[in-house]
Amino acid sequence: MKTLKELQREVKEFCKKNKWYASTEYCMLDLMSEVGELAKELILASNYGLKEPKFSANTELELGDCLFSLILVANALNIELEKALEKVLAKYEKRLKEQKG
Repeated sequence: MKTLKELQREVKEFCKKNKWYASTEYCMLDLMSEVGELAKELILASNYGLKEPKFSANTELELGDCLFSLILVANALNIELEKALEKVLAKYEKRLKEQKG
């Protein structure tokens, strides 16, 4: 399995090879658009929450689009996703310990 660092490098190389450059703002808008498409896919898969969702191959593609767009944003901001995730997990761990008292 590839690390987040490897995935970020792969996306960066893909963009460079294909001369795919966009502003950080555009990357963020693209991410929001892709999240919306994933939400629509999940809503339709569950018939608007009326049944257990039945996921399709398109669900996987939409999730992949979200990941790609998130990596574009991270790369545009020079943020290492592995480090960001580690910090967030530590934040939630601390929050959960505080809630337990």
